[in-house]
Amino acid sequence: MSIDLSQFHQVFFEESFEGLDIMESGLLELSPDAVNSDDINTIFRAAHSIKGGAGTFGFQLVSDFTHVVETLLDQYRAGSRPVTQSGVDLILESVDVLRALLQDLQAGSSPDTSASDALKKQFEIFLSAETEPEPSSYSEEQSSSQRVTPTQLESNPDSAGSDSGHWAIVFKPSADIVQTGNEPFRIIRELSELGTVSVQVQTDRLPEFTTLDPEQIFLYWHIQLYASCTKEVVLEVFEWVIDDSKVDIEWVTDQELVTVVDNQQTESTQESVMPATEAIGIDTVPDETTENQPGESQKSMDSKPVRAAAVETQSIRVSIDKIDSLINMVGELVITQSMLGQIGHDFSVDKLQRLQEGLMQLEQNTREMQESVMRIRMVPISFTFSRFPRLVRDIAKKLGKKINLQLLGENTELDKTVMEKIGDPLVHMVRNSMDHGIESPEQRLAHGKPAEGQLTLNAYHQGGYIVIEISDDGKGIDPQVIRKKAIQNGLIAEDEQLSDQQLQELIFHPGLSTAEAVSDLSGRGVGMDVVKRNIQELKGTVELVSKVGEGSLFRIKLPLTLSILDGQLLRLGDETFVLPLTSIIESIEVRREQVSTVAGETDVIVLRDEYVPVVRLYEVFNIEPVNKSLFDGIVVVVESANQKIGLHVDDLLAQQQVVIKSLDTNYKRIEGLSGATILGDGTVALIVDIAGLLNIVGDKIDQTSVAMKTAS
Repeated sequence: MSIDLSQFHQVFFEESFEGLDIMESGLLELSPDAVNSDDINTIFRAAHSIKGGAGTFGFQLVSDFTHVVETLLDQYRAGSRPVTQSGVDLILESVDVLRALLQDLQAGSSPDTSASDALKKQFEIFLSAETEPEPSSYSEEQSSSQRVTPTQLESNPDSAGSDSGHWAIVFKPSADIVQTGNEPFRIIRELSELGTVSVQVQTDRLPEFTTLDPEQIFLYWHIQLYASCTKEVVLEVFEWVIDDSKVDIEWVTDQELVTVVDNQQTESTQESVMPATEAIGIDTVPDETTENQPGESQKSMDSKPVRAAAVETQSIRVSIDKIDSLINMVGELVITQSMLGQIGHDFSVDKLQRLQEGLMQLEQNTREMQESVMRIRMVPISFTFSRFPRLVRDIAKKLGKKINLQLLGENTELDKTVMEKIGDPLVHMVRNSMDHGIESPEQRLAHGKPAEGQLTLNAYHQGGYIVIEISDDGKGIDPQVIRKKAIQNGLIAEDEQLSDQQLQELIFHPGLSTAEAVSDLSGRGVGMDVVKRNIQELKGTVELVSKVGEGSLFRIKLPLTLSILDGQLLRLGDETFVLPLTSIIESIEVRREQVSTVAGETDVIVLRDEYVPVVRLYEVFNIEPVNKSLFDGIVVVVESANQKIGLHVDDLLAQQQVVIKSLDTNYKRIEGLSGATILGDGTVALIVDIAGLLNIVGDKIDQTSVAMKTAS
């Protein structure tokens, strides 16, 4: 019975993508001027693991391409070829190609091989170039792992195969090896790539038929390998199974004719010698069939010759401490439930106090368990930040700029869903900072700045939010340049008066760009408006602080999670709404002397020498209120994107934590509402989106602000 390897595909893809990240990070740290052997070994091991996994699961295209990359890395590792920047760049390109191939395979699509074929030819040309080996800086142990030349074989026959002998290998796998996704057939087939292989299958471990487990392997193999390679190279073939198998490798001369079994000379239990492809004894199939059957998904690839989009990771790695905490909470919950069940079994009035205490304990346990579950979804933002060293390096090289990237707060945690969706907006903002913000080395030197620009990504927690800052020390955003562009595009009138801050924030308007020329990086006015929209969809805000000649800072505030929020319940007519508690500054009862009317229709309240526009929430949602006068009811002052407004409501109710239900999924998107929740009495309460509400009443508030400035 064969094992369906497709069940292990997802794990392979996730580990391969992690391996590519390791390769990319190591290559970015690799300097031809100061070669670090540990870095090269780390990169090589990651590539070798991807190659081995791809071969195991039948993704021969990935395995073959990675083999060429591995060859160059092996030469670097052995010191037979000097590390050059062109070689590092070539391997970095291979990381991108491998990522694209794996994404296609993960999505079940037919991979586009044009890029891999072209790059493979570049590798072959690069490898075939005559290069004078430089003195190796690696240890003798590392150098010995390279494949040796015929001259070396003759001078050192005991350390590598030659025509006068062969490698005698005993491969005795554990019984459950196939359940871990490893097949002996593929391991022996990889051995055949090193040279000529003959195999003897051993059956003395086979049990009686009635006790035979079809999902276990009881066979093992004696293998003779005639190949010009070192023992370390042979051992690398078994790298994935060495911990679960017994592998003995010994050099044998043809005159000795020794069969090695468990490091002792014994007689072979199988006289016949057969080719490697026929010696396995479990579902042997022709090579081409095996290579084309990594799973049922492979069959559907031929019918989908389309490049697949990247598939979001559907799993998450969690520390054992978080799991232990959750298990403890479940135990406490079970104890509380048992106590409440006992009280309810024979309830009487004298047990009322115990019931109330039990319900309070249940509430506390539920809250703690909820927090434990939410912590499981929290992952470090380093998973997102890790993409930027490569991005900054490539763009800086393309723009001819020198940029130093600094990453801060990489261990700051946020919800996995939020992290996955914030990646693209961050890329847009980093590209803009590099293209528009940071000047060329010549311009920076002319303005008394160091030639190398500084770009910083910082993340930290603030209240119930995570704050991500993207800052640079470039030329900043000139509000007068923005004003000129805005007038040209018809966004504002020539006589319209806007503050510098308002002018700078026009960069988030669709179609507005300050680029002097259109390039593949920027200039089409697409990007920053998408950034703001995507951040608002995540219930977040983006702020801009910029000084001409000094640089710019973009500050993104996002909720730690999109599923639960602490809310303030409020009453508006017969309806109940929820305001996010983190958006509320204060709630007040308005006095007459605090209220002024601006532009004949908008009320503002004076709050500690600050004018705050008031929005009657019942007008926005078209609800008949209990109180229409500002002097009756409550005004709740909220803030979003550094803008304050007062919301006039009938009354404030309790504060409670609510579970957000999507309106998009269950109904449709509604501006000004971020979702809904079900209250304890079974009624539905709508959750107010402060940023969306500002969009609805934005024009009115802007007119109020202009009128107040004119009056002052």
